Amino acid sequence: MNKYIILSLLFCSSFLLHGQENDSIVLKFNEYLGYVKKYHPIAKQGELAIGIGQANLMKSRGGFDPKVQVDYDAKEFKGTEYYDRLNATFKIPTWYGIELKGNFEQNEGAFINPEESVPDQGLYSAGVSVSLGRGSWINERMATLKKAKFFREQTMADRDLLVNQVLFDASLAYFDWLQAYRNNKVYSNFLENAETRFVGIKKSALAGDIAAIDTVEAQIAVQNRALELEQARVNLVNKSMELSNFLWLGDNIPADLQPNVVPEWNLDMGIDATLEILGKPLDSFSLENHPKLKSLGYKVDGLRVDKRLKTNKLLPTIDVEYNLLTETPKYINSFEPEFYKGGITFELPLFLRKERGDLKLAKMKLLDAELEFNNAQVAIQNKVLAIYNELDSFENQNQLISDIVANYQRMLSAEERKFSFGESSLFLINSRESKLIDAVLKQNAVQNKYYTAKAKLFNSLAVNPENL
Repeated sequence: MNKYIILSLLFCSSFLLHGQENDSIVLKFNEYLGYVKKYHPIAKQGELAIGIGQANLMKSRGGFDPKVQVDYDAKEFKGTEYYDRLNATFKIPTWYGIELKGNFEQNEGAFINPEESVPDQGLYSAGVSVSLGRGSWINERMATLKKAKFFREQTMADRDLLVNQVLFDASLAYFDWLQAYRNNKVYSNFLENAETRFVGIKKSALAGDIAAIDTVEAQIAVQNRALELEQARVNLVNKSMELSNFLWLGDNIPADLQPNVVPEWNLDMGIDATLEILGKPLDSFSLENHPKLKSLGYKVDGLRVDKRLKTNKLLPTIDVEYNLLTETPKYINSFEPEFYKGGITFELPLFLRKERGDLKLAKMKLLDAELEFNNAQVAIQNKVLAIYNELDSFENQNQLISDIVANYQRMLSAEERKFSFGESSLFLINSRESKLIDAVLKQNAVQNKYYTAKAKLFNSLAVNPENL
């Protein structure tokens, strides 16, 4: 069945389900996580984070955009033109503190400064400005662009972490729903057994084959099973509502789980493939591509750029500018070295206290990030190793609890046969049955813990499934 048809069946209005109330629809684990990844708001926030990273990178690249600047001033009073100034500049910022510049200047008027005098047709210039000290091997524009590139990569890693976390939480909700559904089935089946037994014992008591008091004990068993079933039903409803927190449709519409939707009964064969942890033995575990470490690594790289920038600011400011002048820019040979305009700017604070303080702060931030990276690396590695050990233990526990349930079932069957021969009592049957119920519930709990351990491995590896 097409998944979109299934989706509509799961979440459509109740009138669409009329006539299908007794038919169960299985919400498979992989389909459920697929809906969560595609429609859950937090998963969508991860994609927004990537967009923010891309926009931040575009913004930082704007520091290297060519710029056109035009300044025009004029003053005329009582028939006298005081001044008429036009200054147009075209700048191209480049890497390593070099800036190319072209300029056109035209000034006229009765009261302009003599140094502003230019030919009637204006004066053209073409030149370059270079930072030889501060800003030579790194400057604000370069640092901003580099950090923006690291931030973009960091947002991609953070997106994977965000999606992984919401899928992990959704998985736990599904496992709890499955356990509640199984427990509800256990109590429902044993209630049917108790009711059937009560009817048989009541008939036997009326026939005088057994004492009438046995009907009271059988009725108490029915009432106990009914009470337990009601408690299990309430728990199932609550777990269903918790699961609904992760179910969304398009256009940010929350969805409610319909009563006829049931979980996939056995996840053992498909859970590894769904979480994409299939074929990941312990010896293949690697930290190199872990999203958490990649995110912290890009954070460290950005702080290293910041440290280089603060180090560079300890140098003096030495800006050199040189421009060739001409009246006829259309002739390349009109730019002659003897016609020029240039200058040099030098600046150096005597104590550099601000710059040295900024550098110390940058070093401390970098050290803090490196310590965080090292700690996360060890923590992730130890957590994954612990989960692998936990999974091995749960495989043994599942086998043991399965054997225990089978043995309790044999004990109950044997007690029922002895009762049919008049060699046992209803009390012993109820006792055996209670032990069996406890064992089955414990089996469901162990199975839930086993699935949870699988999800913890998925979470620790920070996998962002590609096939959902």
